[in-house]
Amino acid sequence: MTGLGNYSRLVIEEVGRHYPEDKLLIYTPKPSDNPRLNSIRELDNVEFRYPSPQGLKGSLWRTFGITNNLRPDKVEIFHGLSNELPLNIRSSRIPSIVTMHDVIYRRLPWCYRPFDRWMYDYKYGHSCRNADHIIAVSERTKEDVVELYGINPEKITVIYQGCDPQFRRQVTPEETEEIKKLYKLPQRYLLQVGTIEKRKNLELTVRALNGISPDMSLVVVGRDHHGYKSYIQNLAAQLGVQHRIIYLEGLPFNHLPALYTGAEVVVYPSLYEGFGIPVIEALECARPVVAATGSCLEEAGGPDTLYVDPKDPNDMVQAVHAILRDPASARQMGLAGRDYVKRFRSENMAPRLMDLYRKVITNFNPANHPK
Repeated sequence: MTGLGNYSRLVIEEVGRHYPEDKLLIYTPKPSDNPRLNSIRELDNVEFRYPSPQGLKGSLWRTFGITNNLRPDKVEIFHGLSNELPLNIRSSRIPSIVTMHDVIYRRLPWCYRPFDRWMYDYKYGHSCRNADHIIAVSERTKEDVVELYGINPEKITVIYQGCDPQFRRQVTPEETEEIKKLYKLPQRYLLQVGTIEKRKNLELTVRALNGISPDMSLVVVGRDHHGYKSYIQNLAAQLGVQHRIIYLEGLPFNHLPALYTGAEVVVYPSLYEGFGIPVIEALECARPVVAATGSCLEEAGGPDTLYVDPKDPNDMVQAVHAILRDPASARQMGLAGRDYVKRFRSENMAPRLMDLYRKVITNFNPANHPK
């Protein structure tokens, strides 16, 4: 249900739908009843592959066991969708691509426990070095992979992710009001979408709320990560704004467009991102956005989004005020942003992926992959 899952489903859905003559095998450790897989299950050219009852299971199968299936399954190319390839992928002598979403564990190491940081660095670095090609979801991620892992930039192609097509549909005023009633939301609110963790920097928004008009609430959509929500709640109580914050978790995915559309401003002050899908989702809904400087969010948000110092609450206050005091300009920001993010739409992803798959297959030399 996270960004990595959204990316994986989007790739499978778009490639499967655009290229029905090609067969996609999805290697996954166990079946899932996630309803967001329904559109994939409906594709005739997609099949799921699970570990054999007698073999490795879970992460061990994902790390070492998948390669035992590739040749019997007549796989022509293997794509690791979430930063990772099997550690023994080269011994399979099958061409491989890995998508790198970010290297936040290197840029913000304090976000991770030491063992997790070491494991990600080892596995994902190994994947970058052993893949025949790398997909980066942004130019920022490409630059990070080149710098931190010493990868030749010619080995990396940037293919933007985009977001689910539901965010570009026209949401009616009636739908927006229904969502507000369903979740007991005020008429005026800021919206921040993303896991409640230190890196997403909800703290900045909460501190800024004290300087924003008291009739403006903050709606936070996301799950708590390692108890960070309690820190935010305590901070809000200290600042006297706890009554102005509404937390939503686990809401249906198809409620998000109306939730975005009802927001006066969408804020995303994350300290570091590989791309920043909530920015794209908000702009597809024609909402004005305030995002943070310092990673890739300028790349996602374009020239009509406002950017603030992620450590300066007053900067956030001024940006939000600039939008709220000029509704006509805010509407223009939203329209210009929606036009900008057309470049990220998911239908552009499938042909670029397929072109890259074919190029990697054509250029593959088994002699470079010892058994």
